[in-house]
Order: sequence, then structure tokens, then C-alpha cells
Amino acid sequence: MLELNYRDAKPIYEQIKDGLRRLVLSNVIRQDEKLPSVRELAGQLAINPNTIQKAYRELEQEGYIYMVPGRGSFAAPLSDVQPGRQEALLHQFDEAAVELMYLKKEPAWLKQRIDQLEQGNVKEVQKP
Repeated sequence: MLELNYRDAKPIYEQIKDGLRRLVLSNVIRQDEKLPSVRELAGQLAINPNTIQKAYRELEQEGYIYMVPGRGSFAAPLSDVQPGRQEALLHQFDEAAVELMYLKKEPAWLKQRIDQLEQGNVKEVQKP
């Protein structure tokens, strides 16, 4: 389900957050589906439950999951994702597009890349 890279400079809770976000966005975890409990996931990943709790709390703030007291955490409808998160992603996109154009990537190439992403023809999005 989730893979952690202990050599990565990115904190473990962010890796968990990114992994769960990816699973929700790709519909592997469907809307209103129950996520593993904090203790269950901590046991599977052999990490401190507080790390999982922090990731879940931030995902809830962003609108990707919601919590029901006494029942657990569930995947939220994507319409619940906070506009602030969308704005942050657009800002990152703009910065990346400007840098790519500076590196001589043509706008047509960027549009083609977006089309490929939309069609699922890009196997893995590489980080710079």
C-alpha cells in the first residue's frame, strides 16, 4: 500500500501523506472507504503512531480525508479538497512550467505532456 524511503530527506509523515493522497486521487482508496486505523498502519509500517496521526490530521485539513469519532478515518469526496491546496498546487505548477520553459521546453511540449498525463500515458511522474 505505502512505501517509505528512510534515506529520503522528506519526513516520514509527508511520505505517508503523499502516498495516501496518491491512493485517494487514483481511486485506489474510494470515496467514503475506511482507511487503516492509526495503530494498524503504524504497525504495518513499523513506525510511531504519532507519525501516522500527523499525516492523517494534515490530510483532513486539506480535505482528502474525514474522521468520524469512534469509527475512524475515511476518504473524502474530491470536491472537499480545500481551495488552498488547489492554489498551492497551481503555484507549484506555474513555477515548474516557468522553469521548464527557461530550460527551452516549448509550451506545445508542456501541453502534450499534460495531455499524456490526462490519458494516463505517463507511467510515473518524476520529481526534479
